[in-house]
Amino acid sequence: MTVDPILRSAPEAQGVSSATILKFVNLVEKNIHELHGLMLLRHGMVVAEGWWSPYSAGRPHILFSLTKSFTSTAVGLAVAEGRLSVDDRVLSFFPEKAPTKPDENLIAMRVKHLLTMSTGHATDTTDRMTRRRDRDWVRGFLSLPVEHAPGAPFVYNSGASYMLSAIVQKVTGMKLADYLLPRLFEPLGISNPAWESCPKGINIGGWGLSVKTEDIARFGLLYLQKGLWNGKRILSEAWVEEATAKQVSNGSKPDSDWEQGYGYQFWRCRHGIYRGDGAFGQYCIVMPEQEAVLAITAGVEDMQSVLNLVWEHLLPAFETTTLPVDPSKQKALSRKLSSLALPPLAGGDLPATAGKVTGKKFVCEPNAQKIKSVVFDFSETECGLTILALRHKHRVACRQGAWLEGEAPALGRPSQPVLASGAWTAEDTFAVVLRFIESPFYYTLTCRFAGEQVTIDTVANAAFGPKEMPQVVGRIG
Repeated sequence: MTVDPILRSAPEAQGVSSATILKFVNLVEKNIHELHGLMLLRHGMVVAEGWWSPYSAGRPHILFSLTKSFTSTAVGLAVAEGRLSVDDRVLSFFPEKAPTKPDENLIAMRVKHLLTMSTGHATDTTDRMTRRRDRDWVRGFLSLPVEHAPGAPFVYNSGASYMLSAIVQKVTGMKLADYLLPRLFEPLGISNPAWESCPKGINIGGWGLSVKTEDIARFGLLYLQKGLWNGKRILSEAWVEEATAKQVSNGSKPDSDWEQGYGYQFWRCRHGIYRGDGAFGQYCIVMPEQEAVLAITAGVEDMQSVLNLVWEHLLPAFETTTLPVDPSKQKALSRKLSSLALPPLAGGDLPATAGKVTGKKFVCEPNAQKIKSVVFDFSETECGLTILALRHKHRVACRQGAWLEGEAPALGRPSQPVLASGAWTAEDTFAVVLRFIESPFYYTLTCRFAGEQVTIDTVANAAFGPKEMPQVVGRIG
């Protein structure tokens, strides 16, 4: 697939100060710590871009709920093709999976209610829907009680987004990803998008899409241009306006960007801005008045803090005219963006403990991670961890002061790309950082040796539940 590049420009030529962007990046590093990549576009041109090594431009990144905005786009395309209407009843697509006696609220539920998270459910349907023994998520969604009349209140509901995907597949005969390939992904130059599916083979509309940071930027640019791409109509302007407008109220806090209204799987923000976003800092921020797009991939927990920095420091920087060229500031920004890094671990020399435990098999007590044994192999240049879990045996190599690439289980998958760094931080303590490079997550393992015993404490940078995992204890055996 031939990909048309997005043009690049000096910031000042597009009315943005290099010094202001540099200040923003420095504040991100000081206060946020775990951004992975960003691209800032103004007037359709990239004015700043950078990735914190070991993350890079060519790596895809899990989007989590930013996926929802792509799902909404698929619905918009299907509507334009006359395949469905936002006023169609949800039950009309799945009569064979409807309850024997559906209640009035379920009967009244329409596609628009799925799009706006106003299905009438009191709580998110996802957990209950996905835990069915028959693994039929559609039937699971339709079987749940609908406590309120659809249309209110707003309840964030990833199950509703999944149902949008199921509906698109039902009316087109194609998975969401396949349907979007010639209609969205290929025209925009988004290559190799990966999208998870449910057990019944339906792409998970509420999450599961992985693309690159630039792909997020391209998607945002399509919306900024009201559905046009290189002069060609991809998405109807009416759909863009409808999808990104406030369709329902979701709160009233003036300083929260999660309570400014919700559209069709898009969040309204302060300052007349809208966005798609996903857990732990995946953002597609569209600023219509400023003619700007900001795409971010990250691994942060406090997502509001990122937006606060954008509003405080970037938003005022967009001028209506070009700015004087400032070569020194442009060079400083360029140097900064090209040298962004999340450093590997550093530590001391190889201690005597390393020689005593290297090659020894530590048999683990029963533990929540279902790890049966661990073997450490230390040398002057590298450490290898061989972990035998319930069903998988894998070896991860790490090195002090560097990132080594390998694979390890994560996110429910038997194998994910991982970059590892390790270092002795004390005579009896070896630390390892595992960065699952195509996700928001990294894990820090602290291995403490005492005689013939090792304890392994694991902490995640971010998680949907507890970040600290139960300790693993192993003994030489």
